[in-house]
Amino acid sequence: MSKFLDIILSTQFFYSIFRVTTPILFASMGAVVANTAGVPNIGIEGIMLIAAFTGVFVSAATQSAAIGLLGAALSGILLAGLLAFFTLYYRTNPILGGIAINSLASGGTIFLLYLFTGDKGSATSVASKVVSEINILIIRDIPVIGEIISGHNILTYLSLLSVVFVYVLIKKTPLGHHLRAVGESKNAAESVGINVNRVKLIALLISGLLAGLGGAFMSMGYVSTFSRDMVSGRGWIAIAAEAMGKTNPIATAVTSLLFGASDAISNAAAAVGWASDLVRTIPYIATIIGLLIFSARELKKARL
Repeated sequence: MSKFLDIILSTQFFYSIFRVTTPILFASMGAVVANTAGVPNIGIEGIMLIAAFTGVFVSAATQSAAIGLLGAALSGILLAGLLAFFTLYYRTNPILGGIAINSLASGGTIFLLYLFTGDKGSATSVASKVVSEINILIIRDIPVIGEIISGHNILTYLSLLSVVFVYVLIKKTPLGHHLRAVGESKNAAESVGINVNRVKLIALLISGLLAGLGGAFMSMGYVSTFSRDMVSGRGWIAIAAEAMGKTNPIATAVTSLLFGASDAISNAAAAVGWASDLVRTIPYIATIIGLLIFSARELKKARL
């Protein structure tokens, strides 16, 4: 236990919290934008997985991490556009549409992985690129703080900026006012001339972009290759974080950090030799506990 405490009280542990929170934060911000417009994006998990796959293979083909990242982001936008096409214009149930995206991603990436590499497990044979890390001038030389904040992957800093972006978008821009209006009452929004389907489409595309960046981090930052089902439920955790944050960007970001901390704790537990089956359940147990607290709070408010 003392060794475990030494790990979680170190600067490296707090550094790892930001690192493991990055994909959850991107995805949860995507969920915030979509839900603000009243169109839940249940396909975030699948979008992240396909973006992770795309980033690796595009970067390997072009030998450019930047182009690989762009490819991952575009794949997220494309999948979100596909979801929007069926849910907004063909009236498919958005929940069923999201589940279809997740199923397609899980089976499709394994098929394509085998098709391109002959391996159904990982793409270690593919010479993919990774997004670089940044050492922040001045801050990196500050004791303790520099070790925690500096030296992260570019995408980690972008994930933090995405919180600011989503907050400003929703609270301070005309598009944000339209997103909120459509989410609160699409009939009222239509009555004042807002194109509801167009607003929902934009919301889903932004959601797909952010989820795509989260997926890209998984294979081009968190690790340097793609492996089957590597997102491992982070998209669902992001959706839970958004629900607990009540579609508020700041509250959702704080909740995402809490989930990231639980993931970092599971990594620390694995490092000291705890049973692997127990370690893998820690982030999901934290999610269930969080949802139980959220549900109890909402039930209490409803009774009052």
